[in-house]
Amino acid sequence: MSILPDISILNIEILNKKYLPLSPEERIREVYKDFNRILFTSSFGTTSIYLLHLFHQIQPEGNIYFLNTTYHFPETISYKDFLTKEWNLKVIDVVPDKKKNIWTRKHHTWLNDPDRCCSINKVEPLDQLKENFDVWMTGLMSYQSQHRAQANIFEYKKDTIKFNPIIDQNEATVKQYIIDNQLPKHPLYDKGFHSVGCQQCTVAGNGRTGRWGNLSKEECGLHI
Repeated sequence: MSILPDISILNIEILNKKYLPLSPEERIREVYKDFNRILFTSSFGTTSIYLLHLFHQIQPEGNIYFLNTTYHFPETISYKDFLTKEWNLKVIDVVPDKKKNIWTRKHHTWLNDPDRCCSINKVEPLDQLKENFDVWMTGLMSYQSQHRAQANIFEYKKDTIKFNPIIDQNEATVKQYIIDNQLPKHPLYDKGFHSVGCQQCTVAGNGRTGRWGNLSKEECGLHI
């Protein structure tokens, strides 16, 4: 049962105060003491390996949910498949409504209405999934964008408790961790794709500048 008798700003503040001094590893261990039903999602993107490795060391039998929009780069799928086999991960694909997904293909919604495309293929399937969990663990890091810089370890958004255990880790720390643990990089990283989403909407670029090409859009809607 959750340690929170009810959701309130005060209780979220208590959690943040408790977790702030802890390392990412300690935070992940602690959250499994404080809550029962924890949803961990991973995009298997260019920075995902950091949290994936931490999670796997602590919860080797834990489920990892992957939002399979059907629009991912082949390299992302092969990366996911490789890690799943190499580490014996328990990855569960979360797919959008089939008819709606086909509709986005037919109407090329990523071009004329990218927010709706993201909503159908990412936000809606995740919202349905979140109903079965108490906490949603994400890989957000504050250095990634202006919006993410405002996030905290725990947040209450859209009737969901979000847990961001690596939110305060900087880019240098993440890169060093990957080097120290000899973790495999996403195949597109060395080709200049420093953040990878759906194939139709992603171009090469530093940070998240390659997401949604030249659009002003910075988030898919999962974290807004």
